[in-house]
Amino acid sequence: MKALQFDKTGDLSSLRYVEVPTPVAGANEVLVQIKAAGLNPSDVKNVLGRFPYTTLPRIPGRDFAGVVVGGPQALIGQEVWGTGRDLGFFADGSHAQFVKLPANGVALKPTHLSFAQAASLGVPYTTAWDALERSLVTSGTRLLVIGGGAVGSAALALAKIRGAQVLAAARRVEQVKELQAQGFETLQLDKPEDLGAQVNAVYAGGADVIFDTTGFWLPASVPALAPFGRIAIIAAPVDGLVQLPALALYRKGGSVVGINSLLYGVQACAAMLDQFGQFFDQDLLPLPEGLVESPLAEGVERYAEVNQGSGDKVILLP
Repeated sequence: MKALQFDKTGDLSSLRYVEVPTPVAGANEVLVQIKAAGLNPSDVKNVLGRFPYTTLPRIPGRDFAGVVVGGPQALIGQEVWGTGRDLGFFADGSHAQFVKLPANGVALKPTHLSFAQAASLGVPYTTAWDALERSLVTSGTRLLVIGGGAVGSAALALAKIRGAQVLAAARRVEQVKELQAQGFETLQLDKPEDLGAQVNAVYAGGADVIFDTTGFWLPASVPALAPFGRIAIIAAPVDGLVQLPALALYRKGGSVVGINSLLYGVQACAAMLDQFGQFFDQDLLPLPEGLVESPLAEGVERYAEVNQGSGDKVILLP
């Protein structure tokens, strides 16, 4: 089969489009013919060596949608989607014509999603779902989501289904306009020291939960937090360090929740996909738009574009 593969890390020049043996499903495994695979920034970082536990040589790629062509008879021919920590790190991933994984590591694809749409959602939506679950967002929760990217948009959409009050915040004008077009009240971020007042003007007493998807607003979030509130984070500054106003957080009884999608294997992610996937078929979640579909054979070029800062959501098509 054709695949993208790297045998060393540190530079994208190690990523090549190659011919490799097609995997064979063993007991309690499935072989999925990939119809579409999402390209996430973490896939690029993986090739660059940001994840020292990755074993080599390796086919990268976490998110996928496809058809089961090997494994338990009940799954043969089923349209599925999946994602998870194992893929691209400890086991060969989805940037190939086929991928092998545990049979309980795939979920049935929502019928309202195309293969490309389904392949674009794995990491962003499981990350957002985990953030809402672990920061206890339920009906009536006053939620602030900082950042206008894919994870932030997913969190807002999922929180709305839960009955939470939702407020978005973004720095770039175009992100603010896009979030407003999606129907979300949105704050224009400026100075970090102003965030508390901005949020308290909307949520008197502060937000119950703040989800910072950028890694830059943790200190500024504390003044915007309600008593006993939670701040969920999925990123950190480049050096991994931040000055947290611990006294102010302690006085509010607040807590910080780290959200790391790489803590979840394919089985745990499949369970998440099953839970929120139904909402797409119930027309409660927006269908992805603006995807950039590209042949897998041009995957090396697409990796380079993402590494150079492209904001396009790329879908690789074998």
